[in-house]
Amino acid sequence: MTKIIEIRGLTKTFGDVRGVDDISLDIEEGEFVTLLGPSGCGKSTLLRMIGGFEEPTHGRIELDGEDVTHVPPAKRAVNMVFQDYALFPHLTVGKNVGYGLRVSGVPKAEVNSKAREALALVGLEDRYEASPYMLSGGQRQRVALARAIVRRPRVLLLDEPLSALDANLREQMQVELKTLHTKVGLTFVLVTHDQTEALTMSDRVVVMRAGKIVQIGSPQDLYENPQTGYVAGFVGSTNMFRSRIEAGVSGPLISCFGQSLQAPAAAAALGGKDTLFGFRPEKATLLRGDTQAENTLRGQLADVLYHGQSARLVMDLGSGQVVVDMPITDVVGTAGLPQVGSAIAMSIDPHKIMILRDEAQA
Repeated sequence: MTKIIEIRGLTKTFGDVRGVDDISLDIEEGEFVTLLGPSGCGKSTLLRMIGGFEEPTHGRIELDGEDVTHVPPAKRAVNMVFQDYALFPHLTVGKNVGYGLRVSGVPKAEVNSKAREALALVGLEDRYEASPYMLSGGQRQRVALARAIVRRPRVLLLDEPLSALDANLREQMQVELKTLHTKVGLTFVLVTHDQTEALTMSDRVVVMRAGKIVQIGSPQDLYENPQTGYVAGFVGSTNMFRSRIEAGVSGPLISCFGQSLQAPAAAAALGGKDTLFGFRPEKATLLRGDTQAENTLRGQLADVLYHGQSARLVMDLGSGQVVVDMPITDVVGTAGLPQVGSAIAMSIDPHKIMILRDEAQA
């Protein structure tokens, strides 16, 4: 693939604070890349520097091999979709979409044609003459997307575009945004704090913290192989615990809140070290009745959180708690959901236990 964005040593300071701290990143042509992290981690500042809306303190940004570090936004082959949509209330949908073309001197017939084509891509060709106030939140978002792609920029930048939508509409727009990316073939760079958005839509996810990149990978790689406790906790839900590693007959052993578990074979190389471990709630298996299994944790059911298609069981081990996510059909017995306070047991495959680096080691 061809690199379309190349970032080297990019830094942005605000007084004594480094909002973006020495970031280097390559983005390939046609990729859907998401910058993921909590509020204040620097993801929006990084996006704004790519778009030319923020001046870097240090570093370089190249677009298609050309240094655009100090090139103004209007002269970069990028466009940006903001969280507030920024539609002109006094213009029709069609005129909103074609506005950029019109002020650039494109002939009226071509403006109309391209605006209709862009609206068709987002499924709103029949709303060409409508006013923005007549549209739903999701439709206004799609108009903003159509306006952003009408000039066919090389890169589309999206700054938390779905955050103002309700949960159901946000899920629908995730599908539509990914479909649009496939249709137009542009490079998309999305900023979000929502892990579901990142996992659902992205080719690659860039996880950020305190102005730095902490891990980059495909959604599946980040979820299945987080490198640190921070990534494991931010990208999905994880049961985490610390333990020293001891030698066992069948391999290395660790302690999960006072109960012994067989660890993954790779833990043997860390012999004796106090180490952070974790496993995803859905990787555990709920044991029924007196069922016996290897690598078992036993405790008391502290709570049951009903989620419709699934349930989360909160298991009290005495000195700590773990949670187990199960399909509702696997949890509900003839008597219904298990009772809080009842004895409960679960097993976990050693290969599903993750060895996580501490933040200082990341």
